[in-house]
Amino acid sequence: MTRSVDEHRSEAPIHKNCMIITVSDTRDKSNDFSGQNIQNLLTAEGYKIVDYTIVKDDYDGIRQLLRQAAAHRKVDVVLLSGGTGIAPKDMTYEAVRSLLNKEMPGFGELFRHLSYTEDIGSAAILSRAIAGTISSMAVFSMPGSQAAVKLAMEKIIIPELPHILNEIHKR
Repeated sequence: MTRSVDEHRSEAPIHKNCMIITVSDTRDKSNDFSGQNIQNLLTAEGYKIVDYTIVKDDYDGIRQLLRQAAAHRKVDVVLLSGGTGIAPKDMTYEAVRSLLNKEMPGFGELFRHLSYTEDIGSAAILSRAIAGTISSMAVFSMPGSQAAVKLAMEKIIIPELPHILNEIHKR
C-alpha cells in the first residue's frame, strides 16, 4: 500500500531551525521587507529563526554562509531571497547550485509557473529560483521582491517544508 503525501506530512517534524539570508547590495535590516516577511511567516508556523543575515551579492560570500550553516548542525533550513535574476551581478543561483547535493527542480519550475499565472506573466522566465539540499539541510533560494517571497513561502515552501524535512532525515 502506498503512503499518501498527507500521511508523510502528518509524521513530519514541524518545529525546525531556520536561517534567513537576504542577498542584497542595498538592503539592511530596517528596509529588508522580504527578509522580515520570511521571518514572520515562519515564526507564525512555529519555526525558530536561529540566524538572519544580509550578505552582498557575492558568490564567495554566499557560499561561505551556506557552508557555515551546513556545518552548524542546528540549522535545518536556509531561505535566501535576492540575487536570482539574470543581471551580471546576480550570483545567488550559481553559489547555491554549486553546493547542492540534491536539487529539487520542481521548486523553481512550480515557482515560475505560479509567478506566470498569478503575478508577473512572461517575466517569470527571468527568475532562477532554486532549491535542494546541502548535507541534511534544505535550501530554498527565491527572488527578493516581496511578492515573490510571499508567493514562494505561502504556496510552496510552508505547505511542503515538513514533508521535505521528513524526507531529508529518513534513515
